[in-house]
Amino acid sequence: MLIDTHVHVGRVWDTYEPMTPKIMLDWMDAHEIDMAVPLPLESPESASYYIPTGDMLALCAEHPDRFIAFCVVDPRMSVARGRESFRSIIGSYVDQGAVGFGEVKVGIPMADPRLQAIYEACDDLRLPLVFHIDNVRCTDTPTLDGLEAMLRAYPNVKFIGHAPGFWSAISADVTKEDMGGYPNRPVVPGGRLDALFSAYDNLYADLSAGSANTALTRDWEFGQGFLERNHQRLMFATDYLHPAQEVPQFDMFAAADLSADARAAIGSGNARRLLGV
Repeated sequence: MLIDTHVHVGRVWDTYEPMTPKIMLDWMDAHEIDMAVPLPLESPESASYYIPTGDMLALCAEHPDRFIAFCVVDPRMSVARGRESFRSIIGSYVDQGAVGFGEVKVGIPMADPRLQAIYEACDDLRLPLVFHIDNVRCTDTPTLDGLEAMLRAYPNVKFIGHAPGFWSAISADVTKEDMGGYPNRPVVPGGRLDALFSAYDNLYADLSAGSANTALTRDWEFGQGFLERNHQRLMFATDYLHPAQEVPQFDMFAAADLSADARAAIGSGNARRLLGV
């Protein structure tokens, strides 16, 4: 069985049909996915439509054996009221069942003081946090200097990496342009991801979307080694968000030459430990 740590229920993009709870649950059953995390989206840069935290909390309460609740707040929404307001808002969501925060997908730098107010609240509440880095959202340098500073500053937050700006750093030759796309040239060893996983035990990543799949399969021998050596920090995920979507993660994960321990950890063990399920 699997835990998918990154899906969306609702309408994300205007070019796709909405994802209904029934479609998601039927898809989960067909692919032997035990549980999934339906991430809310509440920033204008996130998508064509908002997916409110309240809707996702209600969905998870209705199906507690299948869905794991996360919450999100746009850091620009109430920053003028001070950092304690975020602690209060996020704490109220925790009281309603949220066990994590995200998807953080906002049009400011990864280390922006407004986002740090969010990290500070999650640090206090011991919440894992899913973030999206590219050339528009949660922006950073190609060497992920902003992310590293946040890993150091907020050690109680388990930062879960996602999206092109994060996964392009699997290779040492990453460029700023790569952070907004899906580079498919062979990986140059010595990328920042391996270094950050080695240095910071609060860094995790999910295997969702084309960004992770491309990063891992662009140089398959390297990708399999990356999965094996970092298996205690990686979690299976798809970013499944519309009914006609192709999901390459199933074939990729099945084809990977991994130890039994690595396969179990990535498939569900790390998520169960991190999310308390």
